Amino acid sequence: MTQTPPEQGDRPNEPTLTDVVNRLDKLSTEVERFNDRFSNYQQATQWVVQLAFTLIASATITVIVTAVLRR
Repeated sequence: MTQTPPEQGDRPNEPTLTDVVNRLDKLSTEVERFNDRFSNYQQATQWVVQLAFTLIASATITVIVTAVLRR
């Protein structure tokens, strides 16, 4: 039992070179958006860390100054 190769009209939808290029362009755009989002999250995280350190430093200074002035 031999199979005949599919004829031109019987082929499943194979991507053309244009389809591949368009898909690559779309993926490239999605990667750029992901990079932008990641950069935003990174900056926000750095801001939160700086805020936390500032609050800790302020509380420490307040405790020290209060302890020194009470004496």
